[in-house]
Formats: sequence, structure tokens, C-alpha cells
Amino acid sequence: MNKILSTTLIATLFAAPAFAGGTHGGGHHDEMEVGKPGDAAHADREVVVIMKETDDGEMLFEPANLSFSAGETVKFVITNEGELEHEFVLDTPERNVHHKELMAKMDMEHDDPNSVRLDPGATGEIVWTFSNAGTFEFACLIPGHYESGMHGPVTVLQGDTTFTAGMVKKVDPKSGKVTIKHEELVDLDMPAMTMVFRVADDAMLDQLKAGDAIEFVAQRIKGKLTVVAVK
Repeated sequence: MNKILSTTLIATLFAAPAFAGGTHGGGHHDEMEVGKPGDAAHADREVVVIMKETDDGEMLFEPANLSFSAGETVKFVITNEGELEHEFVLDTPERNVHHKELMAKMDMEHDDPNSVRLDPGATGEIVWTFSNAGTFEFACLIPGHYESGMHGPVTVLQGDTTFTAGMVKKVDPKSGKVTIKHEELVDLDMPAMTMVFRVADDAMLDQLKAGDAIEFVAQRIKGKLTVVAVK
């Protein structure tokens, strides 16, 4: 009896935070904060994601950050080009931390429509509708992999958000800031000028260098001008 209760408790702890309106067993069509499973036949675009390791032990995703519009349905084609098993999980940063902590305590594998786990050389797919605007996360929650670099931001913007053209003038990883010479920021009612911005996630800075021509979205977050999406 104790063994049965213990097993049930573990399953409940892991399942409860995953879906807004259901559990792993019965809530696969319920909407999560990050969105819901989509229909491949109605995907708006396809995004290729690579998982791999580097010679110096870093584990990473390519691309390192993603941005979409609210309501967009995306077909992710995910390939593990590394020599280790990896997974791709879409969720909020808070729920990814919770799942990561559970996985550090016991051997478990995700089996949900917002995740795929792949052996070396394997390819898998996730079709996902990003129904809510916000900042979310994709990550590998296998013990040690997140800490080795396998996570990145997913920015979901309102459909009428405007990308602005700019030129990167300076990147300052220590302060988490980037200087951009930009055109008019229509959504913020600001003229063209050169400004210093914070970034929503430090991983964005790894993809930027002085001289890059970019398109970006900036928002006021806690009173600070912050880059939330780059392409």
C-alpha cells in the first residue's frame, strides 16, 4: 500500500504543473500557458532546431532564441546532432525549473505534446500553437544539460507588434545590454536614434555582434527599454 501511494504521489507531483486544465494522462488537448498542440496541416511555418554538444562541453540549441506571433502554429523539426540523448521541452521558465528539479531526483522521461526526447542522430517533430503572448522557454531538462547551456527564450508577440530595423553598435555581456542604432520605434513612439537596451534573456547577446543588421522588438519592462525579440 505504501509503495502504491508513493508512486501515485510522485506521478501527481510531476503531472500537476504541466497543463492548465488537466494532467499528463487526460489533458493533452487542454491549453497550457505556453499554448496548445497544433494541427500540422494548418502550420503557419516550419522551424528547424538542432541539439548538439561542443568540444568544450557546452550543450546547445540552434537557434539560441525563438520568436513568434500570438496565434501562430509552428511545426518544429528537431534533430539531435550530438553524441548524447537530448530533449526539447516548451514551457514557462518556472515550470521547466520544477520539472528539472524532479528529474534530478528520479529517472523520468517526458511524454507530452510540448516535448520530444531524441537519441543521437534522431529527428522528431512538435506542432504547437502559441495562443498567448509572453516570454516562455525551450529547454533540455535531462540532469546537467540545462546547466550546460541547453535552454533559450521563446518570445510570443501580439499579432500587431512591429519589428524595427537597426544596426548593432556594441554588445556588453557583463551588463546584459546592447547598443543599437535604430529606425523609429513605432510601438514606443520614439524617433530614430542610437540607444542602449537591456535584453529579455542574456542568450540573445550570444547571437549579436557589432555591425550586425537586425530587426528587433523592444518593450518597456519594469520601466527599462528591453529587446524581447530579434531576427
